Amino acid sequence: MARLVLKFGGTSVADIDRIRRVARHVKREVDAGHEVAVVVSAMSGKTNELVEWCRQASPMHDAREYDAVVASGELVTAGLLAITLQAMGINARSWAGWQIPIRTDGQHGAARIEAIDGAEIVRRFSEGQVAVIAGFQGLAPDNRVATLGRGGSDTSAVAVAAGLQADRCDIYTDVDGVYTTDPRIEPKARRMRKVAFEEMLEMASLGAKVLQVRSVELAMVHRVRLFVRSSFEDPDAPGMGDFLNPPGTLICDEDEIVEAQVVTGIAYSKDEAQISLRRVEDRPGVAAAIFAPLADSGVNVDMIVQNVSEDGTRTDMTFTVPAGDLGKANALLEKAKPEMRFELMQSEPGLTKVSVIGIGMRSHTGVAATAFKALANRGINIRAITTSEIKISILIDGEFTELAVRTLHSAYGLDKA
Repeated sequence: MARLVLKFGGTSVADIDRIRRVARHVKREVDAGHEVAVVVSAMSGKTNELVEWCRQASPMHDAREYDAVVASGELVTAGLLAITLQAMGINARSWAGWQIPIRTDGQHGAARIEAIDGAEIVRRFSEGQVAVIAGFQGLAPDNRVATLGRGGSDTSAVAVAAGLQADRCDIYTDVDGVYTTDPRIEPKARRMRKVAFEEMLEMASLGAKVLQVRSVELAMVHRVRLFVRSSFEDPDAPGMGDFLNPPGTLICDEDEIVEAQVVTGIAYSKDEAQISLRRVEDRPGVAAAIFAPLADSGVNVDMIVQNVSEDGTRTDMTFTVPAGDLGKANALLEKAKPEMRFELMQSEPGLTKVSVIGIGMRSHTGVAATAFKALANRGINIRAITTSEIKISILIDGEFTELAVRTLHSAYGLDKA
């Protein structure tokens, strides 16, 4: 017997028929003798509808009332799933985040989880009860509901798993695992059996959409083993109930991966923009003058390249921002030009960041050279490069995105079984 947390996203609970399928997944684990808690999102599209209603009511709405409205989507799903499970003869009840309680900080609309008291849920496990928990929400210090912002339900599930000391947290979604790259671009992409936390964190932050960054960070800190699997597969198909080897991808400690591949996967992020500041005065404090206003305004700066002139008096500084923030970034930089002391600003949207990821890079040389050579052979120009211990990110023109992904996927042998 194991203790499991199962999380189902919006597409998995989009209507009553899908909720019935979810209930069958839950029943399979209950019948196997496991203790089960379920975390659910709002039905697909409902959160956006609730957010729009708040905006229509008042563009300058109270964040606390916004949370009261938006959190209701998950409550509906939790109640419907609990009713469905009860109709199948399973002892189940729904829980709002504040009832557990899941305690958060006071940042309404984008709260962060601070603590979970799972004692009552664990007690009810001993009575054979399934807990159906509304994700995306908790209890703020002002004793009001607080929502967790983007990726909140995934984060809720991981936090609940940590609080309950679960053996595993299964993230059910509309894909059947984590692939070596996007199968829509590269049909030869393969589903991976295991991925290390650090690799998944890089993939999530660099464009892979399977898991949210916050949930992976939390899982890595608390060593919560995650399992990504599909909610659309037949719940009673052979192997679906195999606890040790179910279909999907396990996100786990590096120690569980016996022989790590040099490169695990290729991720990409479209809609990047590049800003270049030419002939910046090279003196202490200039970088802070450039990047601090951007950070204060919520503009995320990513790849940074600096070239200093031969005499050391001037420098060219190039960096990337999300394309949607380009207008804001340009306006901020132009306004602060006297303090930043640059002569010319150039910007260009429509770029893509392609990343090569793998914990095996730590112990192998020549990984970067392989990427550069492969892209050069296909005539793809590299605009900027950044590296870390387990990843290489390359900035290219957006029109070459698919070609670059397929080229790198093949160059590292990821298309081979």
